[in-house]
Amino acid sequence: MQEEQAVSLYQRIGGAEPLRQMVDRFYDLMELEPEFAGIRAMHPTPTDSSRDKLFWFLSGWMGGPDLYISQFGHPRLRARHLPFAIGVSERDQWLRCMAWAMQDVGIAEELQLHLMNSFFQTADWMRNTPG
Repeated sequence: MQEEQAVSLYQRIGGAEPLRQMVDRFYDLMELEPEFAGIRAMHPTPTDSSRDKLFWFLSGWMGGPDLYISQFGHPRLRARHLPFAIGVSERDQWLRCMAWAMQDVGIAEELQLHLMNSFFQTADWMRNTPG
């Protein structure tokens, strides 16, 4: 079991290619599905820079290359998101969109559950408006 814990989330997901597929599917769904209109409105058009930043961030967060930090320094997630009104609806849209993306690209169910638990904690912490 200890050997299993030494394997990073980045390695467990399969590295850069599956992670990139997950991030791209997340943004594709955000752009395609009306239920994600609230979070889509917070992103620039096109979403290329947002896609890259999420991929870079998740790469380091999952134990892979620290691509985000090497370019921008500490992520300061909450501070960077303060200009946007993030409530329960936005949190839940983000989580639903990410869950759907992970399912679509075939992330193992056990890993999906682990990631969703972590994503929920972070997404809930990002809320800055009531409701």
